Amino acid sequence: MDSYGKPKTDFNEEKERLLLLLARDENKDIIMRLIGALAFYTKCNKFNYLQASLGREFTDIDFASYRKFSNRIIDFLKSCGYEKDLQVSQLFGESRLLFHDFDNKRHIDVFFDELRFSHTIDLKGRLEKDKVTIPLAELFLEKMQIAKINEKDLIDTIMLLREYDFADKDENYMNMNIILDILTTDWGFWKTVTDNLITLTSYIDRYHQLKSEDKGIVRERIDKIMKAIEKTPKSLKWKLRSKIGTKVKWYLEVDELTID
Repeated sequence: MDSYGKPKTDFNEEKERLLLLLARDENKDIIMRLIGALAFYTKCNKFNYLQASLGREFTDIDFASYRKFSNRIIDFLKSCGYEKDLQVSQLFGESRLLFHDFDNKRHIDVFFDELRFSHTIDLKGRLEKDKVTIPLAELFLEKMQIAKINEKDLIDTIMLLREYDFADKDENYMNMNIILDILTTDWGFWKTVTDNLITLTSYIDRYHQLKSEDKGIVRERIDKIMKAIEKTPKSLKWKLRSKIGTKVKWYLEVDELTID
């Protein structure tokens, strides 16, 4: 594979360079979908200014893919000027690869088949739903599954909720069927997401950058998904785990390599 030159210094310019290169004929067979802060920025065209106005900064570029594309991805990112991290490949090679851009002091994480952090989001069959990022439902869950959530993750979620509503489909909506299927089966996942939605509600008024209309719409959408979660029947597995409650840890501790 020919060299595509060196990475750009600016995060968004580099993200656009990678997306344009992935769209070239020789790379169209590679499925790589943005996750993390840049995915939120890319999908929220109307309200991505909120990231900057609320003090959100980018630290790296993250993608999700399928394991079967690992060799193609290694060749592609090397041709884009990135260096594969051999140690991370040895530790997580089946589920994750890491690539460095030493000149700009940043890296690219590529996760395969699932996002496994505080909870696990299965991506099989879902990456084809969008050509640029993981689907909106998974973007929502990506942030809301974080047991020890940070303000930056709340900011990304506020932006997503301001731009998109929930519905029973994927196209320009957060697919409630996907979200509810997970949260009514897995009590631990439900616990983390509902706790984070409550936290998110309490944070909205802290941001004077949000207009009254913005705050109102975000609150309405939080209320909409909370009511849907509450009224949807829970599985037997969910009910049995709920009896144990917080006596047993309901989430995984996240390792040091996390998504932005």
